[in-house]
Amino acid sequence: MRRLARFLMYAGTAVLVLGLGDFHATYIGHYSPTGTGRLVWALAYIAFLCVAAYAVGLPDLPRNAYNALGLAVAANLAASLCISLAELALGVAILPRFVVFWTASLLVPGYALCAFVAAQGRRDQQRRDRVLAVLTPEETAAFVSDVARSERRVSVARVLPHEKATTTETGGQLLMEAFAEVDASIIVLDRVAQNDESIVAQAAQLHGRGVRIRTLSLFYDEWLGKLPLSELERVALMFDIGELHRLRYGRLKRLFDGLIALLGLSLLATVIPPLAVANAFANRGPLFFRQTRVGKGGKEFKIVKFRSMRPDSGDGQWTEDHDSRITPVGRWLRKTHLDELPQVINILRGEVAIVGPRPEQPQYVRTLSEKIPFYDLRHLIRPGLTGWAQLNYHYGGSELDAIEKLQYEFYYLRHQGAALDIRIIVRTLREVVGRGGR
Repeated sequence: MRRLARFLMYAGTAVLVLGLGDFHATYIGHYSPTGTGRLVWALAYIAFLCVAAYAVGLPDLPRNAYNALGLAVAANLAASLCISLAELALGVAILPRFVVFWTASLLVPGYALCAFVAAQGRRDQQRRDRVLAVLTPEETAAFVSDVARSERRVSVARVLPHEKATTTETGGQLLMEAFAEVDASIIVLDRVAQNDESIVAQAAQLHGRGVRIRTLSLFYDEWLGKLPLSELERVALMFDIGELHRLRYGRLKRLFDGLIALLGLSLLATVIPPLAVANAFANRGPLFFRQTRVGKGGKEFKIVKFRSMRPDSGDGQWTEDHDSRITPVGRWLRKTHLDELPQVINILRGEVAIVGPRPEQPQYVRTLSEKIPFYDLRHLIRPGLTGWAQLNYHYGGSELDAIEKLQYEFYYLRHQGAALDIRIIVRTLREVVGRGGR
């Protein structure tokens, strides 16, 4: 249902804009709908509408009809403003006002309807995906917490310790009995459960009935977008990594990074003058901040940002949420993510990519490498301006946070490719523009 809602929203947008354009050309304006660049402007308007709708969270985020209508109005207003400013800047007015007006009028209820369909899908999925897991007590708390944050809205029906899932001496099948009680749709087994023949035999019977069976690692990968450290061994991490094992992807990624960085340089040149003035009055000190970070292959480099902390803050401690060292101007820079903009220089140098793991300071890397298994694997690829871990675990200010984020980074390493990169970039835009969502 949620995929259907997305398809209806994007396909409906394209059909409506092109259809209205053709109607206006045929019956009102009497011109060719594809002549003098009209089709290009229509496609640009479709793109603005789709990006704006995604940025505000449609069709997935609205939780009621009023919220859906409000977001639909906001998306259409934003797209109309963007196409109007583009035409004004270029001195053309090719896209008819008739198309813009009736598109907005029809898409507002249309987008709200798509949000309703997506909401139905969420409710259906939540009812459908009920998990019965067989775990150790140490794994249970983390598992329940992770599932509660899942994007796919699965729910934990019950967690069984291993002794409560085996076959008893009298022939009782405890896993089967628990499944009948909770009516689960997914059975999750950790490594200990997978080594117990009586548990595996019961799982095989349930599998034959159409119940989905997953290892703990595979469940985390499919449903939670991360790889649990407790389930990983070094051999399990020897999967193909796009940047290392697919030459064409690596080259295209580097080319894309360079093009985006060149565009970013023009934006950087635009924002420097007003930020320099704000810095002189309310953020006294250097405009830029340079700090040593660890990149691909463990090589150190100097990352460049707009300074957001007091000049005497120094290094050596984790940055905390609502950190007192952050200046008022710096807080605004962080909230808008403008503090990250100078990193386009690092991207052009090849030290940073658009998408990848967060580059950390050397002292943190040394400490975390000693304490966290396989931590150095994250340095097999270039670090990124944004990444899967940054989107799914927004703040990292301790070693426990670093462990959590590393599990998402392993997921990115395993699935690195153009499709995931695009998904991360689009979600990042939603975070910046729409302030949340997946």
